[in-house]
Amino acid sequence: MEPLHHLSCFIHSAEGGSFSTAARQLGLTPAAVSKNIARLESNLGVRLFQRSTRSLKLTEEGERFLAQVSGPLAELKGAIAGAGLDSGTPAGRLKVGLAPAFGQEYLVPMLGEFLLRYPGVLPDWHFDNRQVDLIGDGFDAAIGGGIELTSGVVARELARIRVVVVASPAYMAGRTAPRHPAELANFDGIVRRSASNGRLRSWNLQNSQGEEVPAELRPVAIFDDPGPMASAASHGLGLALLPVPHALPYLERGQLVRLLPDWSGDTGALYLYYSSKKQLPAKTRVFVDFIVQQFREQGLGVRLSQT
Repeated sequence: MEPLHHLSCFIHSAEGGSFSTAARQLGLTPAAVSKNIARLESNLGVRLFQRSTRSLKLTEEGERFLAQVSGPLAELKGAIAGAGLDSGTPAGRLKVGLAPAFGQEYLVPMLGEFLLRYPGVLPDWHFDNRQVDLIGDGFDAAIGGGIELTSGVVARELARIRVVVVASPAYMAGRTAPRHPAELANFDGIVRRSASNGRLRSWNLQNSQGEEVPAELRPVAIFDDPGPMASAASHGLGLALLPVPHALPYLERGQLVRLLPDWSGDTGALYLYYSSKKQLPAKTRVFVDFIVQQFREQGLGVRLSQT
């Protein structure tokens, strides 16, 4: 299978315009991609790329070779991926994208049961807050929100996610709890910076009567991940506006308390993303079915959709 791996490195580098892009898509280092392509060039006896410190450009031979191998390699990969499906035995590497804190809290505890059922599947889980390109980056599935539904991708809703206001009992000791979102500006806040644009995230809170009010805290710390925000709030640094999945474990353990219980913000839905192909590889099909079953049996859809 090594020659196929070399070809994959070549095609991803050619289409992405750099070894770094290919490395991210294949889960390798740029040095490994470069070495694989060098081996391919040595075996072929031709130079496929013109390399410089700023650019990577196909040679004439490289352009010709890319046109010859792209289609056949895609067909061959499809045949290999479908072999497990045809035999009815889920097997192979299962590449899944997950947010770090969410994956650690809710998905990793499910992994043991999944492996007992499907020992032939090798989970290759990528914990990252960025929105993955499911098709372009070669993921079998992803769990999160906000991924663009490009052609070939479907999204299955697992839960509706709300944002709630929380603080530790220690922080609130001796303080009067806010009675309205307008009062939040008087409290220390652990606020979130968007990983995509670097701006501070803002939220509007709604109540059952349909009122909607901006929620603003007095920043004492700025994080780019809700997992560490929840931890910081539990240590008494201040209030935080957290999605329920990140706040829930701390609320259930009594390390955080919810403030303004009649108010919450809408952060969208939690989805399970996967290919829209009618015949999914067996490893992907059983993973999708397993996650949906676990959410139902554990009541996670209801617990994570708390308002």
